[in-house]
Amino acid sequence: MIELRRATKRFATPGGEYTATRDVTFTVEPGEFVSVVGPTGCGKSTSLSLISGLAPASEGEVLVQGSPVTGIPRDLGYMFQQDAVLPWRSVLDNVAAGPRYRGLSKAQSREKAREWVERVGLGGFEKYYPHQLSGGMRKRVALAQTLINEPSILLMDEPFAALDVQTREHMQDLLLDLWSGTGAACVFVTHDLTEAIALADRVVVMTAAPATVKSVVPVGLERPRKVEEIKLEAPFLAVYREVWESLREEVEIARAQGASRVA
Repeated sequence: MIELRRATKRFATPGGEYTATRDVTFTVEPGEFVSVVGPTGCGKSTSLSLISGLAPASEGEVLVQGSPVTGIPRDLGYMFQQDAVLPWRSVLDNVAAGPRYRGLSKAQSREKAREWVERVGLGGFEKYYPHQLSGGMRKRVALAQTLINEPSILLMDEPFAALDVQTREHMQDLLLDLWSGTGAACVFVTHDLTEAIALADRVVVMTAAPATVKSVVPVGLERPRKVEEIKLEAPFLAVYREVWESLREEVEIARAQGASRVA
């Protein structure tokens, strides 16, 4: 479904050219959940921009469903760290916006939106506005907004990072429940190793900037999963140790790079 082949991305900066990612290579199969972890600022989110078509690769190839990415793929859903909930629209109309943009009538869009509002646990809040919702409830709206269009590719850039631990785990379980059985290929960027492992089939570990793939760790834990339960099991802890051993050196390199820039 997704393939990056030696994908490199450079940006022009006042100080010269900056390389965000270098020779990034990995694949994601249909129905597979892949988490991407790496040191802060290494370029993890840039990989999502390449897949989504929001930024073209400077070198290498990015393919979706076997075709080079030349624009934003139609069957793509993207959930950002900061939600894209429109403050002047109710919960129902926020969720219905996607189908409306895709050509459904207002009545059809709202009918479909009501179903998704229920599925994310917001039944009864259809007429509420974003300022009346908690952070966790806004994330539910954003998740419904993303999934209502039934994307075949789901990109998620630290979508639950701002939530408290309990709410985050609940959102992780909700995501797994809603994603399961859809056949969507999911790429999930996160700093949280527990989150990365609990959700994924494989974890891609990125190096310090400029980011490239250091290792790909298979998770191999049975589904369905409950995050708060699975993170205490011995197989989970074994995968956690393997991912952290791969990531530890890169975190230290990134810290040293940051210290040198400050100095």
